[in-house]
Parts: sequence; structure tokens; C-alpha cells
Amino acid sequence: MSDYEVTEIGGPDEWRGHHGGFDEARSRDGRRVVDHELTMQYIGMTANALEPGEEAGYWHTHSRIEELYVFLGGRGQMGVGDDLVEVGPGTVVRVGQDMVRTWRARPDSPGQLRWLCIRAGGEELPHLPDDSARVPGRPMPWD
Repeated sequence: MSDYEVTEIGGPDEWRGHHGGFDEARSRDGRRVVDHELTMQYIGMTANALEPGEEAGYWHTHSRIEELYVFLGGRGQMGVGDDLVEVGPGTVVRVGQDMVRTWRARPDSPGQLRWLCIRAGGEELPHLPDDSARVPGRPMPWD
């Protein structure tokens, strides 16, 4: 048995068609909880899409999880603590434990606000990975 898995989440333009969440009460259109589909131990990920003008509608925080928001399309805003951050393609926002956050797609967004939210917990990662090892002599699979 191999220790890897593959799932297809579709391109960002397909994310809005998914209805999901962490439980039924928090499910919505445009959210796919990828870590419910794969066996993940230390990280989690959702693929998200909001229509222009849509918003989370709530603030939230995590006591043990840090999140990384990677914005891929559209224009939006994040409330992070007391700050308002403009987000769009290429914006990456890290939000640490116990920091409140919320988000919305701007009403004037040229399209859906699309992003990946990557969650991690556990031990602090080293600045440089110290557990990697090269495997010399193994041929590349595409040669």
C-alpha cells in the first residue's frame, strides 16, 4: 500500500458548484472540505468560492490551528483582528491561533472570490525542512 492519495477538486471555476462544510449547519455553496476526502494527519484544506457581495457572515477563531489563505481569483476583504485587508489573486494571508477573522467578496469584484484555506496544527515546522533526503540514482518517471 502506498502512502499517498489523489482527489480531483476541479478548476477554481468549478468550486462554486460544490456544497459542503464541516457539518450540515455550517455547509454552504462554494465550499469543499478536501481533508474530509483524503487521509490528512497534520494539515487540512478547503477550496472556496463566493459570489460578488457574499460574505462569511460570522467571525471565528481557532485555539490550536493556524490558517493560510491563498487567494486565486476575484477581489475581497478579510477582517483580521482590528484590520481590514484587501485580497485578490496572489494575496496570501496567514492567521495565527486565537486571532479573529472573517471575509467577504467585494460587491464590485470582477468575478467570484476564490481561495484555498490551508489549516495546520501540531508542532512548529522548522524554517528549513530538516527531515528531507535526496534519492540519488532514481530515474525520473517521465524520462
